[in-house]
Amino acid sequence: MGKLQSKLKHSTYKYSRPDGIIEERIQTKAFQEYSPAHVDTVSVVAALNSDLCVSGGKDKTVVAYNWRAGNVVKRFKGHEREITKIACVRKSDQFFSASRDKMVMMWDLEGSSQPRQQFSGHTMVVTGLAVSPDSSQLCTGSRDNSLLLWDVGTGQCAERVSVSRNLVTHLCWVPREPYILQTSEDKTIRLWDSRGLQVAHVFPIKQHIQTYCEVSEDGRRCISCSSGFGGEGCEATLWDLRQTRNRICEYKGHFQTVASCVFLPRALALMPVIATSSHDCKVKIWNQDTGGSPSLPSLPLHLVSGWIRTLDFPGCC
Repeated sequence: MGKLQSKLKHSTYKYSRPDGIIEERIQTKAFQEYSPAHVDTVSVVAALNSDLCVSGGKDKTVVAYNWRAGNVVKRFKGHEREITKIACVRKSDQFFSASRDKMVMMWDLEGSSQPRQQFSGHTMVVTGLAVSPDSSQLCTGSRDNSLLLWDVGTGQCAERVSVSRNLVTHLCWVPREPYILQTSEDKTIRLWDSRGLQVAHVFPIKQHIQTYCEVSEDGRRCISCSSGFGGEGCEATLWDLRQTRNRICEYKGHFQTVASCVFLPRALALMPVIATSSHDCKVKIWNQDTGGSPSLPSLPLHLVSGWIRTLDFPGCC
C-alpha cells in the first residue's frame, strides 16, 4: 500500500432511483497523506484505542498505527500468509490476529514484536475471531466448519465443535454475556453459548450468504449483512437478541454484497444509527429505529425527506 490518502470530489447531489427513492450522495474533498502502513492490500483494521488502530494485510504483517499522527507505531511479524481478522482486547494493549496460514497469534503493543501466544488448531483459513468480555477466552472460527474455544492464559483449546457446511465468515462476542454470534456461508446466523460451546439459537435462514455481524454495546440487538448482486440480497438485517430474537427490520439500498455493518456511537447522531459498507463502493448511514417493518422496504436516514445518506467512493472499484 502506498500513501494513505483521500481523493474524494467535493459535491453533494441527489438522484432518483428506479424504485422511487431519492438518494443523496455526499462526496468530500480532502488530501491528507500518511506514511505507508503496508506494502500490499490491507485486508482488515480494528480500533485498539482512541488514537491507535491495528491493521493486517496481504504482506503478512500486523501494524499498530497512530491515525492522529499518521505514522506506524510498531510492526508485528510471525504469520506466513495474509491476515484475515483482528480482535482487540478492551482497555488493553493486547490484540489477536488470524491468518490464511491457519494460525491465530496474540500480540502485545508494549512487548516484543514477536507473538506472545500462538493458537494452532484449524485445518483451513481462520475467518472468525472474538474475545470474551473478561479477556480470558478466545473463540475462533474457520472455513473448516469448526469453532474452537481457547483459554487465553494457557493457549490451550478448551472446546471444539464442528457443524457441517458451517463455513464461518465472522464472529463477535455479546457484551457482558457468555454468548457468541456467528455468521456463515450456509446463510445461517447462530448464537453460541460459550459454556460448553453449544448452539443456543439459530436465526431464520436468509436467502444469501451472511458475510458479517455486529452486536450493539448494550447487547440487546445485533445486525448481520448479506451477499448479493444487482440489488438482490445486498441487505443488512437488524435482530432482537433478547428473548423473542425476532427480525426487527431490513436495510435495503446497496447494489452489491454488503461486506460489513456497525452500530455507530450515539454521540455521533441524535438518533441510533447503523453504517453499512458494500462492494458497490458506498457506505450508507441508516436510522436504526425507523428502518421499517420486515414486510416493507426500509426507510433511510432523514425519514421526512426520504433520503438515504450515502458516502460515495468512486475510485475504490
